[in-house]
Amino acid sequence: MSSRYSIFSLIRNGLSYHEHWERAWKSPEPKREYDVVIVGGGGHGLATAYYLAKLHGVRNIAVIDKGWIGGGNTARNTTIVRSNYLWDESAQLYEKAMQLWEGLSQELNYNVMFSQRGVMNLAHTLQEVRDTHRRVNANRMNGVDAEFITPAQIQEIEPLINLDTRYPVLGASIQRRAGVARHDAVAWGFARGADQMGVDIIQNCAVTGIRRENGAVTGVDTVKGFIKARKVAVVAAGNSSVLAEMAGVRLPLESHPLQALVSEPVKPCINSVIMSNAVHAYISQSDKGDLVIGAGIDQYTGYGQRGSFQSIEHTLQAIVEMFPALSRVRMNRQWGGIVDVSPDACPIISKTDIQGLYFNCGWGTGGFKATPGSGWVFAHTIANDAPHPLNAPYSIDRFYTGHLIDEHGAAAVAH
Repeated sequence: MSSRYSIFSLIRNGLSYHEHWERAWKSPEPKREYDVVIVGGGGHGLATAYYLAKLHGVRNIAVIDKGWIGGGNTARNTTIVRSNYLWDESAQLYEKAMQLWEGLSQELNYNVMFSQRGVMNLAHTLQEVRDTHRRVNANRMNGVDAEFITPAQIQEIEPLINLDTRYPVLGASIQRRAGVARHDAVAWGFARGADQMGVDIIQNCAVTGIRRENGAVTGVDTVKGFIKARKVAVVAAGNSSVLAEMAGVRLPLESHPLQALVSEPVKPCINSVIMSNAVHAYISQSDKGDLVIGAGIDQYTGYGQRGSFQSIEHTLQAIVEMFPALSRVRMNRQWGGIVDVSPDACPIISKTDIQGLYFNCGWGTGGFKATPGSGWVFAHTIANDAPHPLNAPYSIDRFYTGHLIDEHGAAAVAH
């Protein structure tokens, strides 16, 4: 078992020039059989394994990933964490995640760099002002901190913002508990925590098939051979529909590239996270000074992990309009993550008609902020073969019954 990180372990390893730190997690070869195989080694999959082992006593678990830990969508997002969603179902699930975020570094003994600097959603029209007031009131009824602030209050928080653009800023909602976290640290922290509880983390192990027999799952075929399992849980973001087809399941998902980019490091100039649906962009500043910028998804479907110039140009035009002082800042790199979008822009966290097969997917642009909450409820679903009340509304059956959640546009962002 890895030793705890502390000031004492830092001093002890410093005396040996930091050459004897234990590995954060092992990389074993897969065993022939597991109780649960989790397909997808991103934040959600690792969090699921961690909570399965810690809260439900399931220890014979494997997390398998086609690449390396933290190399997929977990490392391809813009790190925003918030819970100020409109509908009850969304607000309650994301608020559970927020509560877990607030103690996550202590829980994992790993600094996930969660910074509660506040998230502002700007309102540019009278209709957006009315919608924002509605969402603030709905948030408060669900126990989510939210308030409406005036343009003068916005300017006080963000001195560089231009309030008088083509889309004048008339106000904003702010969730002060919200903020950002370090995306890869979240994956590494959950991987380390799961490894300490005996979970096998198997990298570079692509799944090539999901076997079924008599209406039940029996295991997965991989590039490292067949792995037998009583339960298979798929948490593979944009590739979920591809894996579902291997089991004969059709998911109502579309996969789209999601644009993001970061600038060269600059001195602190952005104090919170600023999101604007009207001009279609959002921005924050990382701890090392990079400006982290994102926008909406590309309209085409695809699996390319790179950005399109059209989306990048549109996003940066919006940022420069809101923050003219940033017009000469140079961009360092850009990328695309692959998001899976359901018809109501809400996730599927559900067992399937195939016994022992579970899916956690369809998060669209909201996946990272839900990471600990998603793993917490999915672990409950797998262990008990029944959903937790928080994820019961997210059953795949809702696409048969018509009980959709419809968070599209209700969350003050463009999905």
